[in-house]
Amino acid sequence: MVGGGFAGLFATRALRRAPVSVTLIDRAEHHLFQPLLYQCATGILSEGKIAAPLREVLRKHANVECVMAEVTGIDPAAHRVLATRPLGQPLEFGYDYLIVAAGVQQSYFGHDEFGLFAPGMKSIADALTIRRRVFGAFEMAESATSHDEARRWLTFALVGGGPTGVELAGQIRELATRTLRAEFRRILPQDARVLLFDGGEAPLASFGPALSGKAAEALRKLGVEQHMQSVVTNVDLTGLEVRGPDGEVTRHDVGTVLWTAGVEAPPLATAVATATGAQQDRSGRIIVDRDLTIPGHSEISVAGDMMNRDGLPGVAEVAMQAGLYAARRIRREVAGQPPGKPFRYRDLGSAAYVSRGNAVVSLGRLHLGGFLGWWAWLVIHIGFMTGFRNRFGALVSWWFAFTRDLRRERTFTSRDVGVLRDVYGAGTEQLISATKTAGAPVPPGPPESAGPGKPAAGAQ
Repeated sequence: MVGGGFAGLFATRALRRAPVSVTLIDRAEHHLFQPLLYQCATGILSEGKIAAPLREVLRKHANVECVMAEVTGIDPAAHRVLATRPLGQPLEFGYDYLIVAAGVQQSYFGHDEFGLFAPGMKSIADALTIRRRVFGAFEMAESATSHDEARRWLTFALVGGGPTGVELAGQIRELATRTLRAEFRRILPQDARVLLFDGGEAPLASFGPALSGKAAEALRKLGVEQHMQSVVTNVDLTGLEVRGPDGEVTRHDVGTVLWTAGVEAPPLATAVATATGAQQDRSGRIIVDRDLTIPGHSEISVAGDMMNRDGLPGVAEVAMQAGLYAARRIRREVAGQPPGKPFRYRDLGSAAYVSRGNAVVSLGRLHLGGFLGWWAWLVIHIGFMTGFRNRFGALVSWWFAFTRDLRRERTFTSRDVGVLRDVYGAGTEQLISATKTAGAPVPPGPPESAGPGKPAAGAQ
C-alpha cells in the first residue's frame, strides 16, 4: 500500500480480516484530513486535530506494518516496490498485490518558480508555512515604516477560486475583521484586502450556477475582492502580475500570495506509468481500467487522486470509495471468488465553507447555502474526521472560534518565515558523520549552513 491518505487508509482498513499481510508505505507518519488544512493555516485548529498517527489508527490491525519511506518506482516484472528511507538509503519491498494511492501535489502550471513566493497547501508543512505568512503579515504591517509598506503587507492574494481558495479567502477576512480587530495599536486589521483570482467566470464553479452565485455574494459581503477570468502571469517578492479578461496585464502590490489553483500527479506516477506502460492524462494521473487496475497488470491498482477513471474529480469521497473497492477486489481474489462489478462512484456531494454561518453544500439534487449549508458542512466534516479525539477537539475549537472569535492555534515563529527544511535534509548524514568523528553528541536535526542568497536554517 503506497500512501496513507483517504484511499490508502480505507483500503488498509478493509483488509483487516483478510488473509493477507499489508505493508503501508508513506513518507509521513500520519493520516491527514486535508479538507480542514485551511483552518490549521488560519489558527482555528491545531495540526494535531486534523492529523492522526497511522500507527495509532491502525494499532488493532495485526496484519499491517507501517514504514516511513518515499516510494520512487516499481519493478513490475520482479513484483518489487523501490523506496528510499528519509536519509536516502534504498529499500525494496516485494508484493503480490500493489495499491498505489500516493495522492497529488501542487501544480504551478509550468511555473514552479512561483512556489518560492506563493506556497500551496497540500500538507501540514504547507499549512504552517501559510500560518506564518498570514499572521506574520499583520505583524509586519504593525511595524512598517510607511503607509505604503503597511498597505502592501495588509494585502493578500489567493490564486484559485476553488474550495481551498474560497475557504482561505473567507477565513483571512474573518480573521482580520473579528479575531484581530482590537489587538493592534498602529494598524486596523479590518482594512486588510483579500484579492481572489481565478481564470473561470465565478468562484466554486463546479458547484453549479446557483451555489456559485451564493458563494460569490457571501464573499462580496465579507469584503473579498473577486477577480474572475484573470490569469496570474508572474509572482515575485512584492506582488503579482495578472492578465485580465481584456488581455491587459495589471500589477498588484501584495505582501502575501497563496497558491490554491491546480494539482498534478507526483513523479511517482510517471515512474509507475513508465514501468508498466500505463497511459497518463494531462496532469500526470494514471488512466486505469474499470476495476481500477493498470491495463495488463491486474495485480496493480491505482486509487485516489493519482488515478483517472472517467475524469472523476480528485476529492476525498472518490479516494475513499476507490480504496475500498481496490481492497475488496483483492479480498475476493484471495478467497477464490469471481471478480465483482466494475468500480462505480456514488456521488455523496460536495461542501465548501465560505464564512461563519455560511457554507454551500451540493448533495445530489439537494443544494444548500447559507446557514443550512453551514450546518450540513459541520455534520459532514465531523463524520469523516478520523478518530473520536480529533472530532471532539475540533468541536471544542469550533465552539470558541464561532462563538467568541477565539483562535487558539496562532503560534508561529518568525525565523525562516515561509521556508521549511526537511529534518532529514541534504547534508544531514555528512554532518552526523563529522560530529561522530569529533566525539560530540549528535544533534537530532542539524541545520544547513547559509550560503549566498540563502537564509540560515532556524526552527521550523
